[in-house]
Amino acid sequence: MTEKQTWSQRFESALHPAIARFNASISFDIELIEYDITGSQAHAKMLAHTGIISHTEGEALFNGLEQVRQEYRQGQFQPGVDAEDVHFAVEKRLTEIVGDVGKKLHTARSRNDQVGTDTRLYLRDQIQQIRQQLRDFQTVLVDIAEKNVETLIPGYTHLQRAQPVSLAHHLLAYFQMAQRDWERLEDVCKRVNISPLGCGALAGTTFPIDRHYTANLLHFDNVYANSLDGVSDRDFAIEFLCAASIIMVHLSRLSEEVILWASEEFRFVTLKDSCATGSSIMPQKKNPDVPELVRGKTGRVFGHLQAMLVIMKGLPLAYNKDLQEDKEGIFDSVNTVKACLEAMTILLQEGLEFRHQRLATAVTEDFANATDVADYLAARGVPFREAYNIVGKVVKTSIAAGKLLKDLQLEEWQQIHPAFAADIYEAITPRQVVAARNSYGGTGFVQVRQALLNARTQIIVK
Repeated sequence: MTEKQTWSQRFESALHPAIARFNASISFDIELIEYDITGSQAHAKMLAHTGIISHTEGEALFNGLEQVRQEYRQGQFQPGVDAEDVHFAVEKRLTEIVGDVGKKLHTARSRNDQVGTDTRLYLRDQIQQIRQQLRDFQTVLVDIAEKNVETLIPGYTHLQRAQPVSLAHHLLAYFQMAQRDWERLEDVCKRVNISPLGCGALAGTTFPIDRHYTANLLHFDNVYANSLDGVSDRDFAIEFLCAASIIMVHLSRLSEEVILWASEEFRFVTLKDSCATGSSIMPQKKNPDVPELVRGKTGRVFGHLQAMLVIMKGLPLAYNKDLQEDKEGIFDSVNTVKACLEAMTILLQEGLEFRHQRLATAVTEDFANATDVADYLAARGVPFREAYNIVGKVVKTSIAAGKLLKDLQLEEWQQIHPAFAADIYEAITPRQVVAARNSYGGTGFVQVRQALLNARTQIIVK
């Protein structure tokens, strides 16, 4: 028989055991236990501060909660499904430690504002950890980029060779994505860091509480101005899941490139043994499991965002049990993003080796310098659109002849247009093609070196 849950005298019997298991959230919301204890300690202090309970009782509650925390850390307190959720589990253990005064902890508080507070404390902490991981990821990108300013790599559009670029420039594109992620999370945290504590079940409380006092104790920036909104708002969770999804988009895009680069068709990178696996039947294989897993795990974070939106779209004010379903998606998204950031950082730092000779060859075996021929003519007074058409014909005839642009003789160039001179050969070398793109934000070496300096400066910003 399941022990009767003490809700109130309104209930005469216990929940059916299967319904009790179905209703329980302790299996996953135990993740919040230390945040629940911290929030409860602030609530106990406020109750004593406002005279709702005595200072002696407040101190007993605070110290008892700290004992619960230590018991949990030492593995001595491990509540099971009979506790239903982490909030009841903590309160029950507290009452066992301090006696009847423990029953006063829930004065002027509902589980609705309590769980909202716990979730925000958890997410605020996790956001800061993820932001630090983003900084670590950015640092590795910059470290590699600084060594490869003048390493060239084919640049693509539509997955077709387009123009050569500095490898550093390519890597710094991901730095900028991560910078937006870092800033986006900072902005999300502004909405996370608002306290619902004191909103009660939905309508506030009759007790003379001081919501700003608890908010200050818990380092919240503000309190919810409307109690209905305070207990039912999950915008902050949706915003976080959106930001997490965008982080995963960026990691997945980089993963896809690494997977391509490591293929025999590209051969731009070699996977080191520390970050690759083999095949169970093909001994020659070395598989890019890390980027493949990151690419695969991206979908689960997207799914949690979609699930949260679906949960919220039909909920009337205020709290509904549906909101219990927010936590597993948040927890899993946090864990997934952190694991993927760690794995990709290690992969970049220790698991990849760029094949410089292969890259040097790759940028000389196509027509990625065609735009520069058009630019050459345009700089000499030929309208760009006319120059564009001229070069298009040159590429067509060169392909038919099995030649690259660098293989054309000067006489052939001058037959195409008299503006061509001997300096055309220097203008279309891969290194010059890259160096010449010196517009702000471009791949020119001068711009890339400045971008690296700017990136280092951004990294040290707290």
